[in-house]
Amino acid sequence: MQAFQRPRHKKLSLLPLVLVSALPATALAQTSTSSESQDANDHGLDPLVITATRNQSREDETPQKVTIITREQIEQQLAITQDPSQVLSNLIPSYSPSRQKLNNTGETFRGRSALFMIDGVPQSNPLRDGGRDSYTIDLSMVERIEVIYGASAEHGLGATGGIINYVTKRPEGAGVSQHVGVSLTSDDDFESEGFGHKLDYRLSGQTRDWDYMVAASRQKRGVFYDGNDEIVGMAYHGEIQNSESYDLMAKAAYWIDDDQNIELSLNHYDLDVGDDYVPVSGDRDKGVPTTAKKGNPANDPGYNRVTTARLAYSNRDWLGNELDAQLYTQRFRAQFGTTGLGSFPYQDDAGNTRYDHTRNESDKIGAKFTLSRDGLLDDRLKLTTGLDLLQDETQQVLVQTDRNYVPESRFRNYAVFLQGDYDLTQALSLHAGARQEHATLNVDDYSTVDRSTSVENDLVSVGGGNPSFDETLFNAGIVYQATDWAQLYANYSEGFGMPDVGRVLRGVSEPGQDADTLVDLSPIVTDNREIGARFDWDRYGLELSYYESNSDLGQRIEPDAQNNYRVKREKTEIQGYEITGDAQVNDAHNLRLSYTHTEGKSDTDGDGSVDTKLTGRDLAPDTLKFAWSAAWNEKLSSYLQYSYYRDRSFDDPELEFDGYGLIDASLAYRLPIGRASLGVENLADKDYFTYYSQSFPQGEALEDDLYFKGRGRTFTLSYQLDF
Repeated sequence: MQAFQRPRHKKLSLLPLVLVSALPATALAQTSTSSESQDANDHGLDPLVITATRNQSREDETPQKVTIITREQIEQQLAITQDPSQVLSNLIPSYSPSRQKLNNTGETFRGRSALFMIDGVPQSNPLRDGGRDSYTIDLSMVERIEVIYGASAEHGLGATGGIINYVTKRPEGAGVSQHVGVSLTSDDDFESEGFGHKLDYRLSGQTRDWDYMVAASRQKRGVFYDGNDEIVGMAYHGEIQNSESYDLMAKAAYWIDDDQNIELSLNHYDLDVGDDYVPVSGDRDKGVPTTAKKGNPANDPGYNRVTTARLAYSNRDWLGNELDAQLYTQRFRAQFGTTGLGSFPYQDDAGNTRYDHTRNESDKIGAKFTLSRDGLLDDRLKLTTGLDLLQDETQQVLVQTDRNYVPESRFRNYAVFLQGDYDLTQALSLHAGARQEHATLNVDDYSTVDRSTSVENDLVSVGGGNPSFDETLFNAGIVYQATDWAQLYANYSEGFGMPDVGRVLRGVSEPGQDADTLVDLSPIVTDNREIGARFDWDRYGLELSYYESNSDLGQRIEPDAQNNYRVKREKTEIQGYEITGDAQVNDAHNLRLSYTHTEGKSDTDGDGSVDTKLTGRDLAPDTLKFAWSAAWNEKLSSYLQYSYYRDRSFDDPELEFDGYGLIDASLAYRLPIGRASLGVENLADKDYFTYYSQSFPQGEALEDDLYFKGRGRTFTLSYQLDF
């Protein structure tokens, strides 16, 4: 929920009569609650309200851990790095270290998948997870990031590890305001190939009954250099180095009256990888990293192209209820480069052997309807109900030969839910809800494709089908305000997800099967149990949380001898704890500290007992993070952060993580006109192999191709002006 002095911007409803029927009839006779808290802020979001929760919870009243990453924190990170995955890793405990690639497979949240959203619109792709979910918007468009920890079914499938919701910027006041930003990036040797730059512009305003905003950004990235001043290796599955991207956003909102608002928003994000560098394989056994050199790739380079549209309507007082809804669409295209393995061979018109590559194509259309009633039972009870609809059509095609590597699949999902929040006493509140999911997957007859043979040779014919799933998901929690400064909470929640359907379908190896009987297409239901405590001593805060995340039929990805990544459906159990604290030492200095520990195992032999440690594909290492913000005077401020990733061993002796620590820093200065900053990523110029390279099972054929070092010392000089 966005709180403004003006009525709030909300989302679109077409089925109010259906939704309100789930509320008690007595609710309609009661008056709405006071809107004083809604009018507390002149412009901008109430920092305590989590819009990603369907009941619009406050940050300090939830029975599970939540975090709001503020615009100030985003700006501190962007002064150092423009990699959105790195920003998330720096600011979210239990989020994996960034791969520093366009493909974020293996970047998990509490060992599970995160559901990425933009203003509540899902960005994750449930049918063919290509690992591109976090690269659908430029962070210059984002006002804050809401993070919900642990499995959640509030927004449907995908959030088995948690929810990461990007809340986009809005008009910043009456009249017209503008923003201009520019940044320059370079390695510490100032090599011309390593230079990058970024420009962003935003125009917004409020006039009478209209709010509007248009924004654009363009970024050119050079190649990355490691701590040994060598070019970091190029990844065929997706790069952010040597790339160019732009983002275009437009929003317009009309206030029908003081309580009703309708809003249309459109965002298009495009990232294209350059075509003038090729990877140079390393040697894992000898500790030689994969690098890159000038050259022309065998085929078209990779890209991400995502267009998201959203139409939203809200009514703050519809018969005393609060009505929110939205309709949305998303067009998602993710192209991968050609591997160095000689896969997908075909003959061109001249009879030469060429090698094909793939592209994921996904088209979503959906709707969300939410109805809330507060002030029931002597102002103790709040009820929230709603209906969600989703259709997702996905396929993975071979770009040059127009074959389907993953057949076209249509996923249809609808769900109804009811959530209640009850204040038993002034100190004790109870929270519970249920969500009924129904999903149907439609797959036509198809044939699998052999990566190692020509276009004429397919492998196995597979019958189509319409497998369907029904799941009832529950959540229950309790919050106890023990003292003015101590709060305890406990929570049980269930999350619903699909396995990587594309991998399952393309990986069928035995004839005579059909989609209706493939057990590997069964949904992933994750149970999350969490207990925690929050402490608030004015200038000091501390939060402790312990969680267990279990799935009887989870998912583990494993490469086979032919380097095809297969889906293994196995029981998985994950446990961990998080300690986060902050201290406002005085008005000028703030300290933040966090430590996270995660461990987990899977049942690889099918005996019902978990026995094999999960790898870096699933789990982040134990992580210590420290940050210090300082305002030295009205003009000069600084920021320093340290991230230490502890060493970790696995059952596979080839996967030993050595651990490393990284230091980042920035200085910001307010000029007579505008403000400037200088950021340094990897201040100590640490030479290291990434966590992904050390702990991620690659398959024998790719061991030397995907052995990457991390980025060395990098400078970013920025200037921003608001007028």
